[in-house]
Amino acid sequence: MQETSSSTKNLALAIVLCLAVLFGWSFFAEYMGWVAKPDPQVAAQQQAEAERARQEKAEAEKARTSVPLTVFAPVPGRDITISTPLYEAVIHSGGGVVRSFRLKHYSATIQPDSPLVDLVDATTAESAPLGLVIDGAASWSLGQWAVESEPQGPLSAGQSAVLRLVGEVNGLRVVRELQFSADSYLIKEKTSLTPLGDQTRSARVAYTVASDASNAGGGQYDAMRIAWYLDNSLGQESDAEDLTKGVTASGNVSWAGPMSTYFLSAILPGDTSNVTVKGLLRGGVYRVAVEEQDIQLTPGNTAELEASYWFGPKKRKLLMEVSDSLAGSVELGMFSIIAKGLLWLLEFFHQYVNNWGLAIILLTVLIKAVFWPLTAKSYASMEKMKKLQPMMMNIREKYKDNKEMMNKEVMALYKTYGVNPASGCIPILVQLPVFFGLYQALLTAIELRHATFVEFLPFTDKIWLADLSGKDPFYITPIIMGLTMFLQQRMSPPPTDPTQQKVMMFLPLIFTVLFLGFPSGLVLYWLVNNILSIAQQGLMHRKNRRLDADS
Repeated sequence: MQETSSSTKNLALAIVLCLAVLFGWSFFAEYMGWVAKPDPQVAAQQQAEAERARQEKAEAEKARTSVPLTVFAPVPGRDITISTPLYEAVIHSGGGVVRSFRLKHYSATIQPDSPLVDLVDATTAESAPLGLVIDGAASWSLGQWAVESEPQGPLSAGQSAVLRLVGEVNGLRVVRELQFSADSYLIKEKTSLTPLGDQTRSARVAYTVASDASNAGGGQYDAMRIAWYLDNSLGQESDAEDLTKGVTASGNVSWAGPMSTYFLSAILPGDTSNVTVKGLLRGGVYRVAVEEQDIQLTPGNTAELEASYWFGPKKRKLLMEVSDSLAGSVELGMFSIIAKGLLWLLEFFHQYVNNWGLAIILLTVLIKAVFWPLTAKSYASMEKMKKLQPMMMNIREKYKDNKEMMNKEVMALYKTYGVNPASGCIPILVQLPVFFGLYQALLTAIELRHATFVEFLPFTDKIWLADLSGKDPFYITPIIMGLTMFLQQRMSPPPTDPTQQKVMMFLPLIFTVLFLGFPSGLVLYWLVNNILSIAQQGLMHRKNRRLDADS
């Protein structure tokens, strides 16, 4: 019992000594000079700063949870004009939709008093192009908006400006920043979304564009359609019945929008993955919405989205500056590599002659010169075939009741005189990719739209080839083209088969009727090519006559 009491006293003494060392050491160290005494003023200052930091943190936390945004004061919507060297756009501040978008370098017709091309006219404006749809709600009609900043005056070359709109839509604070550039038809947008409540929620955003058919020439060469670029491939629909029902596409979408052969109104989503495109034709207006996947919004936090818009011509050089996929809106077909090269040559010639018609002629001459040896070989083969015609007719007459024997004798004749009946076709087959590439290049090149070759019919005041993208109004060039084709056919040996002879006889007429509606730039190419072919055939005939005379 005594031993237990002694242990208890020792434990108590040890605790007292530990406390004395713990709390008395600092005073003893200061007394001995081992540590510096704290400055009362510094200590007070540090304490004040700590208290101030605590208060600021508490106020920031309070502001984040209770007053996350500045006071919003909506105002009535008004029209804001954005003027650049390329276009003049009218944007309505009540949501940022486009009222008008006029292209300063493109006229609607070739008439001197023609208005400018307007990609968004009064009819189209009702469909709210450049509109923002949030959770299926039209932000321009259901939301309240105000203007925070806007461009001041027209933009000069090299300048850009931002239109900043603030609104409240469907329980969200929405900020739209639209950036306009003086040197591009591309409009960039940054959208900010902040929830007004204190609950985490999701939101789905869609962007819209629209256009009517007023900027399409109509017909098979310039039809209005809805197009999209999905998984590096161009998709489109022009059938009015299908578009009235609606079309959709989902996946990796680079852009989507209504377009004609020469103009495009497109949305370029910032996040191209998992995008849904919805297209519809209603009331003569082609509407497109690009919908992105849902985003999660938490109280006090702002989500930012990006997108771009193209309202302008389908000029490959300008489109390429944005992206290869946007340049894909110019349809160059399966021989696109050849078409691009021919377009480059066409632009090269135009730099020197300053006339697209003359540029087409020079390009045709160059193509003819490149293929001259192949064409000469084809003509030489046809000349040999022409000399064999009498013998072949005799064989056909002799074996008219025995087809097998007839073919055997004809093949023997070819072998005896060293003639290959296919040699005349091979050079033509080699040239076909170039022809189809040039066909697509001339058909889709906006440079030929309203491009003049011979403005007035000679000796008259009648407008003639003032638009190489349109047909010849007097059908002069297609008729001459048909005549040259007929003359070229007469200079070539006729087919040995009677049925083929009849078909070939009607071929110039068929081509003439077909070319009546072709763009005059294409007809000009074919006409010049025929004239050059006739000249080459004439030279070959003269050469062959000279060789026959010498022999």
